[in-house]
Amino acid sequence: MNMEHIISTIGEVFASFSNKAATRIEKLPQSGSDRVYFRIYTNEGTYIATYNQNVKENQTFIRFSKHFKEKELPVPAIYASSEDESVYIQQDLGADSLLNKLEQKGHVEEVYQLFCKSLAQLARIQVQGHGGLDYQYCLTAKEFGKQAILSDLLYCKYYFLDTLKLPYDKQGLLDDFEALSTYLTKTEYKYFMFRDFQSRNIIVNNDEVFFIDYQGGMQGALQYDVASLLWQAKADLSDDWKNKLLDFYMDQIDGLLERPIDRELFVSQYNGYILIRLLQVLGAYGFRGLFERKAHFLASIPLALRNLKWFVENKRIGIALPEFDRFLKVIVQEDIIRRFEPVTADESTPLVVRISSFSYKRGIPADSSGNGGGFVFDCRGILNPGRFTEYKTLSGQDKSVQDFLEQRTRMNEFLNSIYDIIDINVEDYIERGFENLMINFGCTGGQHRSVYAAEQVARHLRNKYKVKTVLTHTNCENWVKTI
Repeated sequence: MNMEHIISTIGEVFASFSNKAATRIEKLPQSGSDRVYFRIYTNEGTYIATYNQNVKENQTFIRFSKHFKEKELPVPAIYASSEDESVYIQQDLGADSLLNKLEQKGHVEEVYQLFCKSLAQLARIQVQGHGGLDYQYCLTAKEFGKQAILSDLLYCKYYFLDTLKLPYDKQGLLDDFEALSTYLTKTEYKYFMFRDFQSRNIIVNNDEVFFIDYQGGMQGALQYDVASLLWQAKADLSDDWKNKLLDFYMDQIDGLLERPIDRELFVSQYNGYILIRLLQVLGAYGFRGLFERKAHFLASIPLALRNLKWFVENKRIGIALPEFDRFLKVIVQEDIIRRFEPVTADESTPLVVRISSFSYKRGIPADSSGNGGGFVFDCRGILNPGRFTEYKTLSGQDKSVQDFLEQRTRMNEFLNSIYDIIDINVEDYIERGFENLMINFGCTGGQHRSVYAAEQVARHLRNKYKVKTVLTHTNCENWVKTI
């Protein structure tokens, strides 16, 4: 289904339950999943629409949401879905996540209290949400048992550990995987398990917390979700916060269960689930970053490894895993972590990357540095917004043109390939002390596609390498931007 058809379907589904007119349907930035999100604007408010070809995943989310909503748990309301359930409309809870709050304000008391609220609501959705929930709608297994734990361990092995090409005792490692998965399944505390409970999936709205993205949920150990939140690498919570928040969570659980939990056993298995979660995340980063070449996930690998390093050096899980322990100590060594940390510029770095957009009618910009060359990328294989009347007088700096290129063309795929190429030179030039690199983007008029591509590449290089850039749009008079 092409983007125009998807947007048309969203409009039809929205009209099926609401008499409000949709003034705009805007595609939201793509996340790690294959789901595509849109925000529907009306004169009286906004809604979120989701398109996903994995209909079973949609069905799981819709049914779980309705069940949790009946229990008055903090999840979005589902308003309508298409006949084939490839599209559904849900309540818009906003875009301010707990991770946003943490990044904006830091590790302050206000944010600590939001973590407490999140854990209190987590305990409710785990215990109260478990009651009467039909687990037949789970995407994979109904329970996060031994096979699911082994699957996570093997996922990490194939998509991350094996890519390091380090020697290890394969049979010894598999034996340790078997022992660890057996140990962790021996728990009496099995309720609803969110599966991806991280601060990015917690929305803060009017100082209250709400949950999204629980379609991967199943029945499982209570400890897994707590480990996911408190040990999220990007959150970088202090050991003091982790310990206090874990105690707070156990207090919440004690208030919901018929009898208090065995805290010593609970914490011992909690440490094991921390390890499982850290490795599952590494596997996901390996797959999305090393295999699918998505920059965000590649950049997250060193964060995850440093998180794992602290765990290996400071925690114990109460079971002997000789080969696994040995191998974990190897992969968190500094030389391994540095493999995944891109070189970055500082104030003394001489490199300046000059990025230009241009029109092929006027010719490729000259390189005034004296080095000659650099990169020239032809954007004319991308559908031209300038063919459409509403975009003719606009440029690649205008939001509507950007939406067109992101939603109706292969521009994102085009740029991802370019990042793979230019990153090699940028890293090498920074390390070798080179002073100049030129990157040019051309299209027919130098107005839409080339301008957008130049803007995106400049942002990518600044964010990833902190390198100085000079951005010039040659078809816009006197437009030069230095950052």
